Amino acid sequence: MPPLNSYNENGNASDIICSLTQSQMAINHTGTDSATSTKPIFNCGQYSQKVLLNLNALRQNTRFCDVEIVVGSTTIQAHRAVLSAASAYFEAMFRPELGLSEGKQKSVTLHSIRADILKLLIDFVYTGQVEIKQSNVQELLAAADMIQLPEVVDGCCEYLCRELHSSNALGILRFAEAHNCRQLAEAAATYVYTNFPKVALEDELLDIPHMMLMKVISSESLRVDSEYQVFKAALRWIKHDVVPRRRYVFEILSHVRLALVPVGLIDQAIAECRDVSLKIALRSVRKDLTSKRGQLVPLRVCPRVCAKKSIYIIGGSRREQSAGWTPADCIFESVIKYDIFRREWIESAPMQIGRILPGVATLGGKIFVIGGERGSQILANGEVYDTQNNSWEAMSPMIVPRCEFGLCALGGTLYAMGGWIGEDIGGSIECYDPMKNSWRMVGDLPEPRFSMGVVSFEGLIYIVGGCTTSSRHLPDLISYNPVTHEWNSLARMHTARCQMGVAILDRYLYVVGGNSSQQEVLYSVERYSFDDNKWTMVAPMSVSRASPAVAAADGLLYVAGGDQPCEINFYRAQVTISSFECYDPMNDQWKECPGLPTSRSEAGAVVV
Repeated sequence: MPPLNSYNENGNASDIICSLTQSQMAINHTGTDSATSTKPIFNCGQYSQKVLLNLNALRQNTRFCDVEIVVGSTTIQAHRAVLSAASAYFEAMFRPELGLSEGKQKSVTLHSIRADILKLLIDFVYTGQVEIKQSNVQELLAAADMIQLPEVVDGCCEYLCRELHSSNALGILRFAEAHNCRQLAEAAATYVYTNFPKVALEDELLDIPHMMLMKVISSESLRVDSEYQVFKAALRWIKHDVVPRRRYVFEILSHVRLALVPVGLIDQAIAECRDVSLKIALRSVRKDLTSKRGQLVPLRVCPRVCAKKSIYIIGGSRREQSAGWTPADCIFESVIKYDIFRREWIESAPMQIGRILPGVATLGGKIFVIGGERGSQILANGEVYDTQNNSWEAMSPMIVPRCEFGLCALGGTLYAMGGWIGEDIGGSIECYDPMKNSWRMVGDLPEPRFSMGVVSFEGLIYIVGGCTTSSRHLPDLISYNPVTHEWNSLARMHTARCQMGVAILDRYLYVVGGNSSQQEVLYSVERYSFDDNKWTMVAPMSVSRASPAVAAADGLLYVAGGDQPCEINFYRAQVTISSFECYDPMNDQWKECPGLPTSRSEAGAVVV
């Protein structure tokens, strides 16, 4: 037998490819085996792979093959022992004691499976590899499930999880439930609940069975902006095939929390309904609600656990006429949230760093607060707030420090653009990947800009108003496609403005308050229709505001704080306000809400 170690001319031991496991090489100090150790076992890590490769070579050369698998006109040669070792399905088929006819047949015919799919699966049995792609994943999973290859099933499930989208999530959910793929079903259901407003607009919703619809819309996990979105989805499903489906109307609407839907929106749905029977049913539901009988739909309901119901007001500053503030005292680290159903303010965990005019956005259920200004320092750092744990943690800083800039979430990433970057106006755009916790530059604005409004909608980023080196108050609206890097000019606002608040409600971009080119703080509010590329004025606020915090929730537009001009010792100054009001687009009216605990301006606002 050759020696275990060979030596080179320098006397060093060369590496041994096939080695002894360390746990089985315990040697005592005298060089003999210890009393407790076992005998050394030779281990070759590549051996099993070599055997598998050789078995596949034998199959390809039809050597020692003892069974033919026939699908249609295709015949595949294989070895019974190999198929049985890989698949419980084949092991049961070929086991002699079960007495199945296939156990003795040279040729076995399989039904309900495509020939190309079976070939992929048998190739996997011999190689451990299979190409999963969009064109074969469903058939591959179904066939692998049938012939009991759980490794391929798991691989297909992982692929489908990565491909989840609002346009296919319901289909994947149905498919997973049909094949008892529990983890895939859970992932698909979670996606549907988390992204329900988008899923509800897709065509897949129209084809699901009514039992699945009721299961979805009854879930506490639906992450909706308002219960009206659930009501609209239910009606959309019924109207798609109204004659056979209208018999489910009361059963389906019993899972919609209609007591949280404004009566005006129910009236609008009744007016738009063309089917007489459905219209009568909706009128009955409305009467049941308004008369407070509760016989058709429940009256005492709470918002869904995961519904968006809290408005977070983050950071900002306070400048009050009676307060002898100092620069350090007027910057907020504090975070407050407003429960839109309880109509009350609650204190949340404060940020680690107080900041004014930060970028604020939500992504993956978390709140990102980035940049801003503290004293005379413009910040690049950021923090992430976990609403479940009520805690903050640091994140990677931006490449460029910014304040009065635009921040929005799109496609699972954050985009930061423009703003003050020191003594200059910034024109760069950078993108944050939360998976890598890193920023990268992705482009530039057509012209450096700050103090503008930035939102994302249906794959595009919209920038409105603000200031540039050539104009202190802009009326223009432009859109940016982050995929093609194309810019488009859209309809202009009626009033040029900067330091305004912006938010999206339904399919409108609302622009609220701000400063005008005449140096006045504005009461006015206007909105842009994404569908019509047109601006219209809506009812003005009860008070004028610059730098307010604006957010949309439960079908209403909320505006908090801001600042107003005030005469102090013969000097004109901006002081902060605590006024909080909401706008209802159904009646074009503003309504007073419980005021902020402390006056605040230059803060960010998000809804979670």
